[in-house]
Amino acid sequence: MGMNRYAPPSIAVIGGGTGLSTMLRGLKRKTSRITAIVTVTDDGGGSGVLRRELGMPPPGDIRSCILALANAEPAMEDMMNYRFREGSLAGQSLGNLFLAALNDMSPAFDQAVTTMGQVLAITGQVLPVTNENLVLQAEFTDGAVIRGETRITDYKRHTDAVIRRISLDPARPAAVPAVLEAIRQADMIVLGPGSLFTSVIPNLLTEGVAEAVCASAAVKVYVMNLMTQDGETERYTAAGHARALLEHGGPGLFDYILLNSRPVDESVLAPYEREGAGQVEVDEEALLRLGVEPVYAPVASWAGGLVRHDPAALADALMGLYHDRAETRTASFS
Repeated sequence: MGMNRYAPPSIAVIGGGTGLSTMLRGLKRKTSRITAIVTVTDDGGGSGVLRRELGMPPPGDIRSCILALANAEPAMEDMMNYRFREGSLAGQSLGNLFLAALNDMSPAFDQAVTTMGQVLAITGQVLPVTNENLVLQAEFTDGAVIRGETRITDYKRHTDAVIRRISLDPARPAAVPAVLEAIRQADMIVLGPGSLFTSVIPNLLTEGVAEAVCASAAVKVYVMNLMTQDGETERYTAAGHARALLEHGGPGLFDYILLNSRPVDESVLAPYEREGAGQVEVDEEALLRLGVEPVYAPVASWAGGLVRHDPAALADALMGLYHDRAETRTASFS
């Protein structure tokens, strides 16, 4: 670890969904040493069709992360995001089909992902957390146990119960070896942003991942979602999110939680409130009791009416946190 403190850090980010690709767009301007570790439990939309028809892991979240880190022509990105409108390919994106073809040509899914990254000249690397075909299972507070990510999402929309625990079937799938290596090498590990139970936590249930994160001396931070999600995290405070992560991943999983300090316009919040979602309430004392240090930064943006992380502001905040905390740590590593 006795690194030049001005050298850009090596960062491992662990998550899935839209939140992760948004963050990557900002981080790639700060460091080329990025590994995105992506969940593979999605079974809906175009990804779900390819899972069922080709028996491959879901490509959608991985495609988004590859495109976020791509340095290819803009026309190439547009092409990879292109969705067919008609026939049996309706709703399918070209990028997903591209990954499906590479998967057929490769000995394992992670190699297909690496090849796509090379074709699109990405900064850093994108890795599926596992090559295994996984089913996500959720146990709800009403005792129901639901299998499959889409069914879980559907169930939680129609009930007052919330998710208590998440598990995988098979229970402890093998991690892609490069994933554990990237975590061991990282100067900074970032969990989230993304759906708590369906994007972030499934990664921690893959064999060896949570253990590697807990054992790491890196600067470890959880990027708090800006809004709660209906049925997934409704009524969850910031400490509620942190507690769920620690319960699934183990003590020492992360030391810092990055929270938004920029007040969101009331006008943008109304549609969320109609859906039973809202801004995540920050209960600082409960966080401190969990042993997690809150860090605040103005990272929210709502251009286009949706509350999202601003990629540049989020990258600045993470880098600021890294440089502040790494200095206090270097003494003990040199």
